[in-house]
Amino acid sequence: MAIKKYKPVTPGQRNKAISSFEEITAKKPYKKLLAPLKSTGGRNNTGQMTVRYRGGGHKRMYRLVDFVRNYDDVKATVLTIEYDPNRSARIALIQYEDGRKSYIIAANGLKVGQVVENGPQASPDLGNCLPLANIPVGTLVHAIELRPGQGAAMARSAGTYAQLAAREGNYAILRLPSGETRMVPVTCRATVGTVSNPDHNLESDGKAGRTRHQGRRPHNRGVVMNPHDHPMGGGEGRASGGHPRSRKGLPAKGYKTRNPKAVSNKFIIERRKK
Repeated sequence: MAIKKYKPVTPGQRNKAISSFEEITAKKPYKKLLAPLKSTGGRNNTGQMTVRYRGGGHKRMYRLVDFVRNYDDVKATVLTIEYDPNRSARIALIQYEDGRKSYIIAANGLKVGQVVENGPQASPDLGNCLPLANIPVGTLVHAIELRPGQGAAMARSAGTYAQLAAREGNYAILRLPSGETRMVPVTCRATVGTVSNPDHNLESDGKAGRTRHQGRRPHNRGVVMNPHDHPMGGGEGRASGGHPRSRKGLPAKGYKTRNPKAVSNKFIIERRKK
C-alpha cells in the first residue's frame, strides 16, 4: 500500500501524491451488493442548505458493507480487495462456504484466498470477527461495536485501530485512536487487526479539481466575509476576526461542546488527548 508521487510534468501533478492502488484486485464491484446513492449537495429534505461547501462530484454507488458480521461458524474466503469511493479504507468481498457473499472492511494485510470467520468459536486471527471476551489482551482490533448487535461503530477509517488494554468484569477497556480510554461490553464484537490503507493520511490531491471530483466545493474563511455573513467578518483591512467561532456563533478552538449529561460519559475512563 505505497504512495505514488508524481513529477511536476503538469501543474496539476505538482505535489500530487496518491495511493498506488497496488492491493486492489478487482476493477468492478459485485453488482448484487450495490445500492444507489443520491447526492444531496448539502441540502436537507426541505431543500435548505445545512452543510456548506458540498456539491458536484462524481456519481457513486453505495457498497453494502456488513458491519454486524453475525453469520457465525461458517468460514468465508476472501475473493477480492476493492476500492470503495465512500470510505478511506479498502473493502474485501468474501464468500461463505454456502455461497453467500458480503463486503467487509478489509484488514491491513488481508490477502485474496485467505479464510476469515465470525463468531465466538473463531480464532483471534487477522480479519476474524469475535466478541471482545474471546480476544487476548493487548491485541489490536478495529470495527468495534459499542452495543452488542449494533454493528461496527469505532475504528473503521483507514489505518485506525484500538488496543484491548484490559478486561474488568463485564467490560473490556479499549485504548482508542484518539487517545481516549473507554469501557465496552465484552459481548460486543471487534475484528482482529488494523484497518487497511494506512498511508491514506500521506495522500495529497495536487489540484483543486480532484477535490471537486470528491464533491467538495471551495471553502472560504469567516474572516474574509462581511459581518452579515459571519460573526468573524467585517473590519477595516485584514482584521483578525476576534474570538474564533462558527457561523452560528458557537465558540471554537478549545470550547467544549460535549454534553456533560451524555449517557456514555460513564464508560469513558480517560478523555482524548488535546
